Amino acid sequence: MRAIVQRRYGGPEVLELAEVEAPAVADHEVLIRVQAVAVSAGDALLMRGEPGAVRLAFGLRHPRRPIIGRDVAGIVEAAGSAVTRWRLGDPVYAESEQGGYAEFVAVGEEFVARRPANLDAIHAAAVPVSGTTALQGWRLADVGPGRHVLVNGASGGVGGFAVQLAKAMGAEVTGVCRGAKAGHVRAIGADHVVDHTRDDFTEAMGRYDAIFDMVADHPLGRIRHSLDAHGTLVLSSGSGGKVFGPFGRIIRASLMNPFVSQHLRPLAAKRNGDDLAELTRRIEAGEVTPVVDRTFDLADAAEAIRQFESGAVRGKLVLRV
Repeated sequence: MRAIVQRRYGGPEVLELAEVEAPAVADHEVLIRVQAVAVSAGDALLMRGEPGAVRLAFGLRHPRRPIIGRDVAGIVEAAGSAVTRWRLGDPVYAESEQGGYAEFVAVGEEFVARRPANLDAIHAAAVPVSGTTALQGWRLADVGPGRHVLVNGASGGVGGFAVQLAKAMGAEVTGVCRGAKAGHVRAIGADHVVDHTRDDFTEAMGRYDAIFDMVADHPLGRIRHSLDAHGTLVLSSGSGGKVFGPFGRIIRASLMNPFVSQHLRPLAAKRNGDDLAELTRRIEAGEVTPVVDRTFDLADAAEAIRQFESGAVRGKLVLRV
């Protein structure tokens, strides 16, 4: 099969199109013929091997798994002997751990969900990682009617789903983004938009019941200043040092949590087929609409990553396979 592979860590130039063996299918797995795969922040970080601590899990000097990519949408091409949920030809989407920048990927059947009937493969591929991360994050904050929440990083993949899901759950939503993206953030449902290049949302003392932080561009003390006395801060990804990235900040929040009235909740989003099925229901009900900024051919994956890293993207970038 064709796949985008990397033999070493580095920038987009390390990505190349190659012919590799198609994955074998275990008893409880389905083989998905990939029609589209989304570009995510995790793809760029694994490509570069950053922060340095991730190399302990993925390979110290070079990647153990040469194919990146997690968000896939396609059709069931084959099924293992013990698979009961899926049949050949079913339109599905999933979060893969094998590497989705490829023509085929094998995924455990419990991590696969039916593709929303109102989405093509391109838009479906934009959902799995970003959508489930946003959904699991708001569960930590118990978001519902009457709550005022803030999304720091509202124009990105996870941020866009976080804005839409919070609105669907009945919350009042403030989105933080660059001024050039304010119209986009309003269009997806934010009640208020803060241009982070001009204003600092942390100056509003005790305003928010929950903050979903994907950027980590403010000290914990400043963000807590903006939370209600019993509010919840959900920490997911963001910036940090070259070795530990955002993990140092997340560890500090975890150590601080028992000693403050606010709830500091690190988010380690997990693959979950049931959550993906819930997103399917919400998408079909019109509560959530994935936003695709631009599409690229699989062979142009390096350029897609460059565009992603430029910071100019609204929503998701998707590769056509």
